Amino acid sequence: MSTALPASTSTTVVGDPRAAASGSRAPGAGGAWAPLRERLFRSLWIANLASQVGTWVHEIGAAWLMASLSPSPLWIALVQAAGSFPLFLLSLPAGALADLFDRRVLLLWAQAWMLLAAVVLAATTFAGVTGPLLLLLGTFALGLGTAIAAPAWASLTPELVSRARLPAAIALQSLAVNLARSVGPALGGFLVAAWSPAAAFGLNALSFLGVLWVLARWRRPRPAETMPRESFGGALRAGLRYALHAPPLRIVLVRAGAFIVPASALWALLPSLARYELAIDAATYGVLLGAFGIGAVLGALLLPRWRKRFSAHRLVQLAGFVYAAALVGLAELRSFFPLALAMGAAGGAWLSTLSTLNVAAQTSVHDWVRARALSLYGLVFFGALALGSSGWGALAELLGLAWSFRVAALLALFGVALSLRAKLAPVPPSTLAPSRHWPMPTLDFEPHAHDGPVEITLEYRVPLDRQETFLALLDERRSLRLREGAFSWRMLRDLEDDELFVERFEVPSWAEHLRQHARTTLDDGELQERIEALLEGQKPRVRHRLSVRQRT
Repeated sequence: MSTALPASTSTTVVGDPRAAASGSRAPGAGGAWAPLRERLFRSLWIANLASQVGTWVHEIGAAWLMASLSPSPLWIALVQAAGSFPLFLLSLPAGALADLFDRRVLLLWAQAWMLLAAVVLAATTFAGVTGPLLLLLGTFALGLGTAIAAPAWASLTPELVSRARLPAAIALQSLAVNLARSVGPALGGFLVAAWSPAAAFGLNALSFLGVLWVLARWRRPRPAETMPRESFGGALRAGLRYALHAPPLRIVLVRAGAFIVPASALWALLPSLARYELAIDAATYGVLLGAFGIGAVLGALLLPRWRKRFSAHRLVQLAGFVYAAALVGLAELRSFFPLALAMGAAGGAWLSTLSTLNVAAQTSVHDWVRARALSLYGLVFFGALALGSSGWGALAELLGLAWSFRVAALLALFGVALSLRAKLAPVPPSTLAPSRHWPMPTLDFEPHAHDGPVEITLEYRVPLDRQETFLALLDERRSLRLREGAFSWRMLRDLEDDELFVERFEVPSWAEHLRQHARTTLDDGELQERIEALLEGQKPRVRHRLSVRQRT
């Protein structure tokens, strides 16, 4: 199981990171294929396409082998769950690692681990000793490598292309996944039918070599470090606080979960449908899955046109309707060609939804927290996929396949209805750009970087007739402070001076407060200008207080 570039789910280098990585000038958008003009992006894209073919060959081999070992829909669905659960389990830690350490090195280790796991699974299957539990363990081991690599892949994309080309780059990465989904299942079905699942697992092992080769040759520029690296636990907490206080990202996470839970029914139940109700062989099953990939490829090619016609919010809504209709088709149809058409429609809807949500996730967060934010996206995505797959398998044991698909279709329609309360809205790039408007503090002594907690207070003198407007502006400031690293915030009013207000917030350490200064954005600077205009240019009095305790 390989890791896709972010089609499912950074810290940039100094200057133009994309130009530094590829050695070319910063271009404009340039059309749907423009990112392939970037040498490094192109090399990784081709290597990843080959690796994705290996992934789908493995998927066919694993699903068909489990269907041969056990007729239970639950056991067959657990193959999907075993591959997805590690991504749910490790998404947050992997996101923190990707923000803290060199992503290229992290990816090299993850790819090497997956190569080893694929080789072991191929060898045990060739020897005839792979049973249901060993198959699940091998798939789980591949999922562990995918979990570590996924946030690093996702957060590297802005280093490889310009922001103007980012939507096209993500669409191309989705295209690679779905080109592989068109070819890989058919190739996997042929290998399983002609030889055995061991051949499929062996080909997956070989597919990792291209990605390893490209990563090993890449000399990624290292970002300039101006302050101590965050601790692992601190990075996790900062990422969670950011997501909690960033409404655009929260909406993306809600919409992703509402789509993936019902959508996972297709992946969980299709092997049982093919083997026991359609009674088709492995090669024909691969062709059926290939129809899904063809639909996704067509969706990727049409997506730029659809984006011009529909907003991201409306596009995801329409795709939800189409996917629900495809699930109804899987419940009611038993002829191969109508089912292939339903699978093609599902592929187009899947691609459109995930590509749109991925772009929304990437463009709604700041550079410093991008990998952690995308790891939260992965947490929701793969958690819903793993839990949904297990749940649909258990439901099929009780109600049968047809009724399970019908229930999934109803849940997909519920997700569309939920979107009326959780609307995707574009985040202007200017609001995320760094402003540096907050001057560094002047101190009598310099604390140790890890000293803390640190309390920061800002004293404002506000005339009585402007206090209501002032408090509304400070309420906006609250979410910005918490998003940038504060773990507590409150506004205090002086009981002995009715014009004096004190904004108070705390951060875990002095280094974290310095990071706050670096993380301030133009929307924060614009808010500060509105506050100062209200107070006729009066600036707040700022104080910094350090907790008196033994240094750690």
